[in-house]
Parts: sequence; C-alpha cells; structure tokens
Amino acid sequence: MLWVGDSIAGTEAPALRAALTASGVAFKDMSSDGGGTVVAGSEKITKMIAAETWKQLTENIDSFRPTLVAYQITTYDWGSESQQRAAYDKFVKSAVAAGAKAVFVPAPPVKTDGFYKKYAPQMRTAPRVAKEVAKEFAKGVADNSGGSAVFLDASHLWGTDASAAKAQRSSDGIHNCQQGAADFASWFTKHLGKREGFAPASVDAWANGSWTGDDRYGKLKCDS
Repeated sequence: MLWVGDSIAGTEAPALRAALTASGVAFKDMSSDGGGTVVAGSEKITKMIAAETWKQLTENIDSFRPTLVAYQITTYDWGSESQQRAAYDKFVKSAVAAGAKAVFVPAPPVKTDGFYKKYAPQMRTAPRVAKEVAKEFAKGVADNSGGSAVFLDASHLWGTDASAAKAQRSSDGIHNCQQGAADFASWFTKHLGKREGFAPASVDAWANGSWTGDDRYGKLKCDS
C-alpha cells in the first residue's frame, strides 16, 4: 500500500507501517510535511504542492507498484467542490491505470487556528466530495469496473470535535501522538483487511515496537 497525505498522515505512518507489515502488507509512506495535497485549487501554494504530489505519486506508483493507493484527505485540500472532485477523480483513475485500488480516508478533526480559519469551509467539503467520488467508482459509474475506490470514514474513530478526548490530538491540536497513531492503525487495518481479504495482525504484535520512538513524536513533545 502506498500512503499519501500531509504531516498528519506522516505522524500516523509509523504505526500504520508497523500494523500493515505485521499483517503481511508491504507499505510505503509518501506523506509530506506541509503538503501532500492532490487538489491544486486556486491558491499559488496549493498549485505548487499539488504539482509536487502528482510528480511523486507517479514516480512511486511506477517504482513501488502498489495494489492499494490510500489518500488521507489533507488540511491543504483547498479548492472549490469542482476542483476537489476533479482531483479525486484523477487520483482514482491514476490508481486504476496502474492496476491498483484507491482508498480515501478523511483526516482527523483539527484545531481551526488562524492559519486554517480562511480555508475551513473548503476543508469541510473535501471529505464529502471524496466520498461521492469513491461511491461513483465503487458502483462502476465512473470507470465501468466497479470496486476500484472506497471511502473509509474515520470520523467513526475520531469523532468530529478536535478538542474532544476521542480525537486524540497532540498538544498542537492537529497531529497525533503514539496512542492516536496506534488506534488509527488498528482501525484502518481492520477495515481494510475486511475489504481486501487479509487478516490484521494482533495489536500486541506491533503496537509496542520501535516505531514508538520515531522522531516525529519527540518533536511534538509526545513523550514529555
């Protein structure tokens, strides 16, 4: 599985790698701090970020040959609904063209600080649009194949309130620490396993591994 997203996906990646590897699924992380979006939108910054994401995505699909390409909707998916829809449609078609399935998962709720406030409306529409696109492909409406895309609704895990304990945000209100990453990895592999026919490894087999000492968590002061 190829994992695509921003720094939030990045803090989930160590646990996700451990869980999937223990389950016999090869994993590659191409999440990007401060980027990762596939939605070019109208902002100069997102156009630049999206261009780089698509470049890396093409390269990683060619070299890694994933059978699953998972995209966690980023906090940079700024754009109109039509721009979001076009980007997500392109994402699925890129996966399908490589013989892979596409997986969408919404980002956990984040603190809407001064940086995100302007883009909050667009951040709210992104998960809905991605779900609609996945549904079209799942039914074969978009590509006549059926089942080529799925939307896994992580709000069942995180809830929708970033300040709630259930959301498991770190002190910055955006990223997660080890426990949140482990909970997400457990949830994600369970639901993915049901759909893809593999048995998720027991949490005990990977949750206390070396990944818990990843530098990302130290920078977030998760161990303090």
